Amino acid sequence: MKIDVRDLSKKYKEVDALKNISFQLEEPKIYGLLGRNGAGKTTFMEILAGQILATKGQIYIDGEKPFDNQKINESICLVKEGNNFKKDLKVKNVLQIFQYFYPTWDEELAKELVEEYNLNPNARIKTLSKGMESALGITVGLASKAPITIFDEPYIGLDAAARKKFYEILLEEYEAEKRTIILSTHLIDEVSLLFEEVLIFQEGELVLKEEADFLRNNTYAVSGTTDEVEAFISDKDVIESKQLAGMMTAYVSGDKQDAVAHGLQVEGVPIQDLMIYLTERKGA
Repeated sequence: MKIDVRDLSKKYKEVDALKNISFQLEEPKIYGLLGRNGAGKTTFMEILAGQILATKGQIYIDGEKPFDNQKINESICLVKEGNNFKKDLKVKNVLQIFQYFYPTWDEELAKELVEEYNLNPNARIKTLSKGMESALGITVGLASKAPITIFDEPYIGLDAAARKKFYEILLEEYEAEKRTIILSTHLIDEVSLLFEEVLIFQEGELVLKEEADFLRNNTYAVSGTTDEVEAFISDKDVIESKQLAGMMTAYVSGDKQDAVAHGLQVEGVPIQDLMIYLTERKGA
């Protein structure tokens, strides 16, 4: 499903959560939606899922607005960090409700995930630990098979092994049946290899939208003496630089082989570090 974001803004009293952002997501991919707290990520996801209205601008999904649109809402599943389910419901009730709502629901996958995460079908949501509630959210998101599936920090409280299992199942399901998956997380190093495209928000604005492979192959750290590095980066797009005791490291966008040819030390830049540098950089 094509997502078309046009001049989208959202204002809460005096706070601009989103500021005239525009972009398109035209094909099924695993998208990483990154940014610091307060960058506007959750607001964007809630507008995309039809849960709230924008102050200005619009999102179109296959040409239709998501707000108060049952056909479109049945194609989008948003799993947030918490409070996804009514506290008095039982786990099995939640699964039944979502099964009725999503025409693409995969009951067999839901059962597998309930078993994988040791969820008690008769337990009420209010009795679940934070990790178990997150596991239920992951179960709903994956089993929904929604053409647009959005995970907003979905695994709070899960240990490393449970998170790893989530990544594995997500990738297996995506490879078996492509859909648009938007994953917003602060655990970027854990999941960055899943991303096919990366979007970075900063203070309500979109500061980067790029293929993940391009970022991996065309951003690098170059190190050497201060004189050597400064001479090399004089005509380069420099993301960040730092100096210590006559040595210098610069984070650069461009062709790595150029730095190698100059005899400098070259290393890749993890996407998490790139996000930090970009969102620290004034005017990024």
